[in-house]
Order: sequence, then structure tokens, then C-alpha cells
Amino acid sequence: MMKDHLPDENELPRHAITRLNPARHRVAVVIPVWNQGDAIIEQLGGMQRATLPVDIILADGASADGSTEPSRLSALGVCELLVTTERGLGTALRMGIAHAVRAGYEFVITIDGNGKDDYTVIPRVIEQLDGGMDFVQASRFLPGASHANTPVGRWLGIKLVIVPVVNLASGFRFTDPTNGFKGFSVKILLDHRFRPFRKVFDRFNFQFYVNIRLPQLGCRIAEVPAARNYPADGTVPTKIHGLRTHSALFWQLILSAVGWYNPRD
Repeated sequence: MMKDHLPDENELPRHAITRLNPARHRVAVVIPVWNQGDAIIEQLGGMQRATLPVDIILADGASADGSTEPSRLSALGVCELLVTTERGLGTALRMGIAHAVRAGYEFVITIDGNGKDDYTVIPRVIEQLDGGMDFVQASRFLPGASHANTPVGRWLGIKLVIVPVVNLASGFRFTDPTNGFKGFSVKILLDHRFRPFRKVFDRFNFQFYVNIRLPQLGCRIAEVPAARNYPADGTVPTKIHGLRTHSALFWQLILSAVGWYNPRD
């Protein structure tokens, strides 16, 4: 029998919570951000115009560029703003997802805040979750999907390194596991065999662990086609820079693959 494992407050980063708009839906979209500038503002405006059936929670790593000013976010339909001074993609995701679980949402979807992802696919992700999927991964590489201006190095790293390692370790044939556009049932987030809220998940290892561990648990998994487009001017909206950062990413991939982060109990 699957046991619930609620997020442990001691495992989560200290953070402030600002309510901007009332909760109205059963699905939360958690968007991790840190100094995303105009990209997040344009993305939120598009999501608002799309009238998606979701509540938006911004998980902010203490942005200093003015992009997460509360009154501005409120006008763009953001439901809650969470702010922590503890850095890291995994830290922001743990904070936002745990908050959504505690708030009683049925499903949680994560999507990047740099404007690369096609948020209009969110209803398709919800449809899969409603149909009984535990985990849904968006992919730019499926038939019917698309991607544009993907840096060659990034494309080769995904195809030749990350996809083979993740698929070998997980036993599932993912096509785009580094894509931050993912959907979860709260039921699987609370599975004591998964425990994704531990503070060890501070950077890229959260993403790797999710895609490797959930297939190992026999979860129902689906991929959905989605666009993921980089700017045409050649800029790369990413926080992954330099040899040290790429080395840390690769090391956390290997640790995830060999089960280092799996719960011991």
C-alpha cells in the first residue's frame, strides 16, 4: 500500500508567501524564476490571455530585476508569489510544488519562466493527468512537436548523453527529460518511495531524479508533444553557464542514475 509522505518543513527553504489573487482552480502551475526580466512578464501575459484553467504560483529565488514586483504580478493573474533567498532550480521547484501540495491542489504542473515553452499545451497535460497518468513529460522531439534555434551543444548533450543515461537508469524511453515542462498527480508526489521535497535536491538533480525514479516505481507515465523555442537572435535564456556548472550538472545526472538520491527507508 502506498503511504503519504507530506513535505517536511525542515527540508524546505525558508520563504515568504504573498497572496496576489484568490485560488480558483484544482491545478497549480509552478514557475521557478530568478531575474527572468521581460521574458516572464511576456509569458505571464500570454498565459493570462489564454485563460488557462490553472492557478499560477511563482517560485522566486529573490529576483532583483523588478520582474516579480507583486502589483505587476497580481495584474497578470498570478495567484501566489513565493520568495526564498536560497538559490537553485531544485530549491525553487521544491518550494513551489510543496506549497501547492499543502494548498490542496489535485495536480501540479511545472514550466520554465524564460518564455521557451508552449504553455497552450497545459490543457493537454491536464487531460493526461485526468486520464490516470501519474507523471506527464512535455517533449519537443515527439511527432507533432517542434523546437527552434536550439543551441547545437544543448541538442547534442540531450540526445547523446542525458537521454541515454536517463532511459537506461529509468527503463522508460523519454525523448526530452531535461524539459522543465512536467505534470504530476499529487498522489505520486506524496508517495513515500519518491519523496521529492528533500533538501538534497537543490539544483539540476531534481529534474533528473524525477524522470529516473518515477518509472522505477511503476508509475503511469506519458509524454506529450510541445514546442520549445529559443530566441532567434541567438541568445540562450538559461542559468547553466561555464565548465563548473556543466560539470555539476553531469555529476548530478550520474548520481541520479545510480540511485544515490533514492530514499533509504
